[in-house]
Amino acid sequence: MTALERQAHSQVRHLTPYDVERIGEELDRIRQDVLDSRGARDAAYIRRVIAVQRRLELASRVVLLAGRFPPAWVAGTAMLSLAKILDNMEIGHNVLHGQWDWMRDPKIHSTTWDWDHASPPAQWKRAHNETHHTYTNILGKDNDLGYGIMRVDEDQEWQARHLAQPLWNFINACIFEYGIAMYDIEFGEHLRQGKGITPELRTRIRAAASKASKQVTKDYVVHPLLAGPGWLATLTANATANLVRNLWSHSIIMCGHFPEGVETFEMRELDTRETKGEWYLRQMLGSANISGPPLMHLLSGNLSHQIEHHLFPDLPSNRYAEIAPRVRELFERYGLSYNARPLPQQVASAWHRVLRLSLPNDWLAETDRRNLPRQLSKLLRQARASLSEARRSGAPALA
Repeated sequence: MTALERQAHSQVRHLTPYDVERIGEELDRIRQDVLDSRGARDAAYIRRVIAVQRRLELASRVVLLAGRFPPAWVAGTAMLSLAKILDNMEIGHNVLHGQWDWMRDPKIHSTTWDWDHASPPAQWKRAHNETHHTYTNILGKDNDLGYGIMRVDEDQEWQARHLAQPLWNFINACIFEYGIAMYDIEFGEHLRQGKGITPELRTRIRAAASKASKQVTKDYVVHPLLAGPGWLATLTANATANLVRNLWSHSIIMCGHFPEGVETFEMRELDTRETKGEWYLRQMLGSANISGPPLMHLLSGNLSHQIEHHLFPDLPSNRYAEIAPRVRELFERYGLSYNARPLPQQVASAWHRVLRLSLPNDWLAETDRRNLPRQLSKLLRQARASLSEARRSGAPALA
């Protein structure tokens, strides 16, 4: 029995095995259509985006030389924020996915690209491309699912520590690039498995520390020094741009994986009997899109088409908008819910889920102004019981 078949509340119960395989065949055809037609216009697109990003960053640095004047600081910081977002989202994320490797351009290739990010490319590719896109939304397997620090499904046992998960999520959003670097190391996973500090883990830690130190040195030492008298304006602009980029990328990724209605799966090991159609279906059910204008799609790295990205992670990102109507029609034809809403609604939905699952199941739905004192008392008793159980079992209650 596959993970999809074990998902009792899943929306796929009406599908027959034949339906699932037909879905897979149709998605294969969509993918092949893009592979057969990609070419010069796609190559021109990514080169144009890279050129715009570099010019935008250079212009921001020039404007920030006059950053002691507030209008110049605001303009320079805004341009720098946009440049960092483009570098991480539409360029770095997608180049490192190998979406442009077919161009055979050594300067725009997943094996040579570096990005303005604290996570070393090799570690990010292993954790994201190999692990996340293989074990998408499988509890305990997909590190991106809750970033390893949050409860993301009702079937996960509630513990007192989950009360803090909205706070942890906000902190993670503010330092998102460093949060990604930390769980790309898989430090917590090594400790949970009792592996300790292995040579492999030491290598990962050294690589991440080296990359992070280069980022800190570049943003908070080199650029401020190069700015001369305007060093303080440049330093604060860098800090602000990094914060904006982190909050934006965290929100986009939250919208792609955590809104209400996105499904999770339980499976100790990836089922060797999972067919290509079932893999496609798991990607379809475990992702959500953001509707909006072309600029929003560009700044999201086209992860606003998260469903299409998870179905076809190696296709050029500029093609997701083209194939989205065909994918949506396939959803509707087979009675599946195509989860796509505007950014504010998806962000609110994702945060609602974070808050809802920080509390015991149904606590939020059962609570109103009249019974709030009684419900708070009940929550306190449950938290005490959870802490007592953690102490008896020797588990870290707040970790």
